[in-house]
Amino acid sequence: MPHTLDITTLPTLDLSLFEGTAQQRYEFLENLRHAARDVGFFYLTGHGIDSHLLKQVQDHARQFFALPEQEKTAVGMINSPHFRGYNRAASEITRGQPDWREQFDLGAEREALPLDAESPLWARLQGPNQWPAALPELKPLLLEWQQAMTRMALRLLRAFAQALSLRADAFDQLYGDKPNEHIKLMRYPGQAANASQQGVGAHKDSGFLSFLLQDQQAGLQVEVEEGRWIDALPRDNTLVVNIGELLELATNGYLRATVHRVVSPPAGSERLSIAFFLGAQLDAVVPLYPLPTALLREARGPASDPLNPLFRDVGWNYLKGRLRSHPDVARRFYADALMPAAPARKTANA
Repeated sequence: MPHTLDITTLPTLDLSLFEGTAQQRYEFLENLRHAARDVGFFYLTGHGIDSHLLKQVQDHARQFFALPEQEKTAVGMINSPHFRGYNRAASEITRGQPDWREQFDLGAEREALPLDAESPLWARLQGPNQWPAALPELKPLLLEWQQAMTRMALRLLRAFAQALSLRADAFDQLYGDKPNEHIKLMRYPGQAANASQQGVGAHKDSGFLSFLLQDQQAGLQVEVEEGRWIDALPRDNTLVVNIGELLELATNGYLRATVHRVVSPPAGSERLSIAFFLGAQLDAVVPLYPLPTALLREARGPASDPLNPLFRDVGWNYLKGRLRSHPDVARRFYADALMPAAPARKTANA
């Protein structure tokens, strides 16, 4: 493991090597395991997502944010019990402070689940997206990108399984036919030097894998050791990938969920980024995977915030994060969950 002082930039991995020669495949899996353990972040090339599709997604995201305010607020998240839709800057909260970005959240396009008195609260999370009437081409484009990203992300998860000496399909049972796919379009307005610089506050992602498509404006920073941040500078046709807390939990801390943040761009500029988060099915329970002895000796144990513990139950964990980040939606649709006691069988990550 390299000393963190030696890490000054994110490692770069080429996913196409996973399908290369036996030697290329071996080296890719070794590099994947080390990158995910030592840093928890890496650049991904050779991902197979068409560059034209990536550009279209970025162009249409810009078109969405350029819509008149009334067109965007017509699809406001406050209308959605599924936490889908648009939020103005300062609407989402990270560590108690507002994030200075406007954003549009989407999930898998599915019908809402039938609910009764016995339904878990997280069952309300599944449901349809909201789509802007003024930009009809956005829906088919983003759903196409979502499907392409899901296929690629599941392929990468199979690589992770093999890098950890698990069966290639070790994670498959967690995803089934309804993985928790989450897209977030984000626009960071420029801020004066004396204004808040919190584009997004320091945090860890809660799911399994996160992918970020950046424009040319820097801002993403990764905490490689306590108090030392490095820039994850944008690169063409390259995704930034990071480990989520549930994957850290599943590997007893062998894989690393790393704190990161986004610093606001300077006044007169803006930053556009598009995130794709892959999570397990909402009804899944994350096990502790049996790693080989040699890897277990290097596992550090998961490092969850004791004030915000993780649940192994995916739906409860995901709902908890949504309630904390979007208190206005929580008050409107989840008043009965604002002071939840975790069900007795739920195990928290200490």
